[in-house]
Formats: sequence, structure tokens, C-alpha cells
Amino acid sequence: MTPQPGEELQPTADPRADGHRGAEFVVVANRLPVDKEVQADGTVHWKRSPGGLVTALEPILRSRTGAWVGWSGIADSDDNPDIEGIDIHAVPLSTSEIAEYYEGFSNATLWPLYHDVIVKPEYHREWWNTYVEVNRRFAEETSKAAGHGAVVWVQDYQLQLVPKMLRMLRPDLRIGFFLHIPFPPVELFMQMPWRTEIIEGLLGADLIGFHLPGGAQNFLYLARRLAGQATSKGSVGVRSRFGVVQVGFRTVRVGAFPISIDSGELDAKARSKEIRARAAEIRAELGNPKTVLLGVDRLDYTKGIDVRLRALSELLAEKRIDPHETVMVQLATPSRERVDSYVKMRAEIEQLVGNINGSYSVVGQPVIQYLHRPVPRDELIAFFVAADVMLVTPLRDGMNLVAKEYVACRSDLGGALVLSEFTGAAAELKSAYQANPYDLDGVKDAIAAAVDQTPHEGRRRMRALRRQVLTHDVAKWAESFLGALSADAETTTSADRGVQLVAAPDQNA
Repeated sequence: MTPQPGEELQPTADPRADGHRGAEFVVVANRLPVDKEVQADGTVHWKRSPGGLVTALEPILRSRTGAWVGWSGIADSDDNPDIEGIDIHAVPLSTSEIAEYYEGFSNATLWPLYHDVIVKPEYHREWWNTYVEVNRRFAEETSKAAGHGAVVWVQDYQLQLVPKMLRMLRPDLRIGFFLHIPFPPVELFMQMPWRTEIIEGLLGADLIGFHLPGGAQNFLYLARRLAGQATSKGSVGVRSRFGVVQVGFRTVRVGAFPISIDSGELDAKARSKEIRARAAEIRAELGNPKTVLLGVDRLDYTKGIDVRLRALSELLAEKRIDPHETVMVQLATPSRERVDSYVKMRAEIEQLVGNINGSYSVVGQPVIQYLHRPVPRDELIAFFVAADVMLVTPLRDGMNLVAKEYVACRSDLGGALVLSEFTGAAAELKSAYQANPYDLDGVKDAIAAAVDQTPHEGRRRMRALRRQVLTHDVAKWAESFLGALSADAETTTSADRGVQLVAAPDQNA
């Protein structure tokens, strides 16, 4: 039987004892910041992974002695690629561990549970045991990588046990944890058979970050109920007013840090002549319609792709949108193609696309252009520039960075954003056309309003959206979290075992 979190873990010796200094700053994530490419001649090439996390943290890793602990994405691979300025520590996973830890517990148990049980979570003890074992290996590898007193930042739902395990190995470290997906309501989290172990695992950190205050509040309640710890009871703010859990002599802070994108870099790219020219080509290839609608999603049941397709179908049937003047482009990146719920969802979406095109298209001009493949980054930016209306309709999403990316690419103040209320981004992007994705009539009205907006109204809304996105970029997100992690906190305990909220150090709410 697999040991439970924290068992059989012994403190690791100070890394300075054998003359090895270790890293001052360590990022721990499910995946390494590079992708392995095997060329036709058998040579191996490592390419930096795209994504905001790598972009935000790479300068910090290079400015200090930095290390990154993660899995390469390939079964049984223990390659440690040489990346200048970053010490790579690969955690190899076997084929069975990928099936049970990653595809199983992470993506068929935690993912649906944390996304409002849109698909029923599966609870298997074998998956849990493997999740524990893999988290243990990540903790042990991190312990080896980190220098004395290092700052360690653990990322996301695949590694929720690492903070406690790592603290038992290395009590000298300062540990942060950030959850990149939503944290569920208390009633849903209580389904989890291993609910207490998850909460106690997270409480090994010094700072636990969520996208929204609601997630932080849910965690505080569960820390009190399941772990029996004294917690603060006031409201948590955004990048301010942290909640507190008193764990023995340690103070664990809990806060809301909405993640963002490298908005300045996207803004600059979208202004380039090459991107502008490609955007014009895209519109021409689509037949120069009056309105281009765009959806960009990983093919996932949380993203509400079916919601926007059904809304469009009804708008076409009601003649509120003219099929001869409108084209919708849906870019759907393949995802978790071996998981049954994803296979079924793909078939349903492609059937919807076929039904709409069969009913409303003419020869040579389909109403929906559907691409089920990855799209290069520059091509994606050109699509953002070309689109009149961006459709972001998830049933649940921690943040949804695509919405922010679209806004960052619209320096012309053109375009409109239709945004689900159940994204983290909705709390910040208040000038979008927001809708409840479960209310089909509401989604239809939001799409129609975006299509029919006046140029003046469009510029007003986009200007407000861009002000938010360009001001709060991914570098500011990382800076606010790491600033809070590095700061010391003092608390006082009240008679009812509550503790006071902690103000953010030099952060703007």
C-alpha cells in the first residue's frame, strides 16, 4: 500500500554540507519549461514551451540561481536538458504513472471536481496512491535542487501534496503554492475521499494563492473544518488583505492573485505589419464577411464550445444573424484524447458544426470554419486581430487567458468580447458583454449585442478592457505573489481561535 502524505519522509541534510550551494529560487510544476523534439536524423532538440508562466518566471530564474523541477511530458524520460541560467531537474514518470497520476487522479478526479462537476469525477484508490507517490518524488527532487533558505514556488492541482512533503524534508525553505484552476465550493470539495490530506498538503506552504477571493475563502473554511486549524474570518481582497491559517507556530497566508499574460509583448506583436497583413489575408480567405466570430479553446468540456455553437444556431434560425454576412472560426486544440469524456465531447461538437453548416452554408462559404489542431502563435495573434467578436463561454474557468490575449491584441480598439460570468477574467473584464453560459437566451443576446454594437460603444468598451489587461500583466502577477511570499507576517489569535487578516506588503488592491 502506498504510504500516506508525510509518512517516511525524513529531513534532508543542508545542501551546503557537501559543498553544493543549490538554487535560490525553484519552480515546481507538472511540466518542464521545455519540449523535447526528436529530429528525423535522431538528434534531440529542446524548445522552450510557450505560455505565460515560463515567460513570467524565466527572468527571475536567470537573475538568481534558478531551478525548475518537472516532468518532460514523455514516458520514462529522465533527460535534464541544459538551459543556460536554469538548472533543470526532470522527474521521470512511467506509462502507468502517467495513466494514474496525470490522466487519472489529476484530470479525471481533480479537474472535474474543481470545475463544478460538469463531468462526474472518478474516485479510485489506485489513482490516489499513485498521486501520493508522484508528489513524493517531486518533493524529493525539489529538496535536492533547493539551496539553503531558498524560495520554492509550487504550481497547480497536480502537486497539492508537495508543500507539506517538502516542508518535512526541508523546513528551512520558504514555500509558495498557486492554484491555476478554480477552487471548488465547500459542498463539492467535501465529496473528495482524501479531502483532509489535500488541505493538509497545501498547508505546508507559507503562502497559498488562488485566482479569486472566493477560492481563498473556501479554502479557509476547509482548513478550519477539516484540518482543525485557527483561521481568519474576514474577507480576503485581491492582492491585499490575506487570510491566515495558524498551523502550530507557522503562519500560512491565503490570498487572491489573478493571473495574467505578457500583454505588452502581445500588444507589440499585434501592431506589426506582418500580423496586420496576415489578419487581412485571413478575412479575405473567409470571403471578407461583415462579421468574423472567433472561438479559441483547448478542446475541453469546461470551455462551453457547445454553448456558443447552440447560441449561434438559434440566432441563425431566428434571422438575428445573417449567414451570408457572418463566419465563425472555432480553433480547438486537441486535448486529453485518450480520456473517454473528451472523445465523446469532440464527437458532439463536430456533429453540431456539421448540422449548422448543413443548414445555413452555401457552396464555398461555410458558416463555421472548424480547425481541430494546434495553431502557431503568430497565426493565433493574426486571428485575434482579424476577429470582430471573440466568444469566450466556459461553464467554469479559473481565469481564461484567451480573453485577455484578445484584448491585448486590439490596439485598434476594434472588436468585442463576449465573456462567460463563470471565468475568473469576468471579475476584471467588466466592460465585456458578459453572460451566464447556462442561460442560452442570455448568451444569444450577448452575441447579438456584440455583433450590433456601434463603433463608439466598441471603442469605449475595448479601451476600458485594455487599460485593465495592460496594467495588470503576468510580470505584475509574479511580482505580487513573490513579494507576499517573501514578506513576514505577524498575527494575533482571538478568543474564538480566529486570527487577524494580514495586509499585503506594498501591493495595490
